[in-house]
Amino acid sequence: MRFLNQQPAHDLTYNDVFMAPSRSSVTSRLDVDLTSRDGLGLPLPLVVANMTAISGRRMAETVARRGGIAILPQDIPVDIVVEAIARVKRAPVQFETPVVVDPTMPVGDAMNLVPKRAHGVAVVVDTQHHPIGQVSPAQAEGVDRFLQVHDIMSTELTIVEATTSPKEVFDILDRTRHRIAIAVDEQGALVGVMTSKGAVRCGIYDPAVDAQGRLRIGTAIGISGSAAQRAQALLDAHTDVLVMDTAHGHQERMIEALQAVRPIRDRHADATGVRVPIVAGNVVTAQGTLDLIEAGADVVKVGVGPGAMCTTRMQTGVGRPQFSAVLECAQAAASASGAIWADGGVRHPRDVALALAGGAGAVMIGSWFAGTYESTGDLLSAPDGRRYKESFGMASARAVRNRTRSSSAFERARAALFEEGISSSRMYLDPARPGVEDLLDFISSGVRSSCTYAGSRNLAEFQDKAVVGIQSLAGFEEGRPLPTSWA
Repeated sequence: MRFLNQQPAHDLTYNDVFMAPSRSSVTSRLDVDLTSRDGLGLPLPLVVANMTAISGRRMAETVARRGGIAILPQDIPVDIVVEAIARVKRAPVQFETPVVVDPTMPVGDAMNLVPKRAHGVAVVVDTQHHPIGQVSPAQAEGVDRFLQVHDIMSTELTIVEATTSPKEVFDILDRTRHRIAIAVDEQGALVGVMTSKGAVRCGIYDPAVDAQGRLRIGTAIGISGSAAQRAQALLDAHTDVLVMDTAHGHQERMIEALQAVRPIRDRHADATGVRVPIVAGNVVTAQGTLDLIEAGADVVKVGVGPGAMCTTRMQTGVGRPQFSAVLECAQAAASASGAIWADGGVRHPRDVALALAGGAGAVMIGSWFAGTYESTGDLLSAPDGRRYKESFGMASARAVRNRTRSSSAFERARAALFEEGISSSRMYLDPARPGVEDLLDFISSGVRSSCTYAGSRNLAEFQDKAVVGIQSLAGFEEGRPLPTSWA
């Protein structure tokens, strides 16, 4: 990447910069390879942040099917994380995991489950797990919530074999005009579902899978004395990435934790032949990046204070404008044969493109994904009818209470006084993009177009060819679309 004019002496946010188009021979955005440059080789260079309000099993499955990866938070007990990993590894790679209900379940209970998935349908199964019907909110409209599902379900189903190709599924749904196709195995048991849009997405995205062809998932651990034991348990459970996470990553405790976990990972690699990458952070300087790589990190997480839920900069004055942090840390990581993730500050597809142009191997996104069907929170409605999920920062008092639940009441109360994050925020679902896959479409199409403007067929070329300029606030505002007339 180079600057269109001279690089300024002051640090830059994503809003401070723009990309200038270059001569290009790339004729289609589908010709662009978005494989991540962080050593993980993700087909889509996007990572779901390890935030309790965002990243869970449903999010992990969905994002992995489209080529990214989600990181489960460190606050979740190990046994629950182990089970979540196992369920993701058992999930279908091509078909979506369905919402499954019993025919005797009350309609109200079934409708509470349907928003857990973007396809908006629950599959009704018998005792052998054979699909016998389907139910959607439209069928439940105006009926008694205590009726049983079998009273309102539709028995007109589009059943396909689990080996049916996405193109065939699309053609079948086009003929039947049904919302979903239901895939079954050789015994007729439910495997998964697919919509027409899901079939199209299968032709665009490659899933992120491990060596056994299973969906990939990452897990976070803290830097306390139990880091080594948690790392061992997660490695045994087949996690695909270990993220060692703390707000201030450039500290001795992080370095000591890395030095303790790295040998465990290496022994696991020797025994299994699978080398699980270690990600550590967060930092915003070249020295911080180099120190963590030297201590054992393969990837360094970059970003202090740019996140939507983070109050660190306003409370402490600590942090750094994210674009400059990414530039400097990426250069440092490359010099040490490492990589970085740009973590935080992403609010538009352009920000993802700028982070990748600046040298990030992948981009981590948190709050933007909180307002989706697949995030972990309950779907709520505001007085005006708008749907939302609650989100909170991982250094907030709410998160600290979760993290210190095994401590004494006095210790928990004392820890809660030192929060650096928002404890409750409404993240509204975008009616045009209510599912995380909708956002992945939005982001990936923008990044692909950015690459074509730069004349790049992959992210290595993109980082090499991108031309970035500096703009004023007026320049940034000029580029924003207007949802209504200015007159």
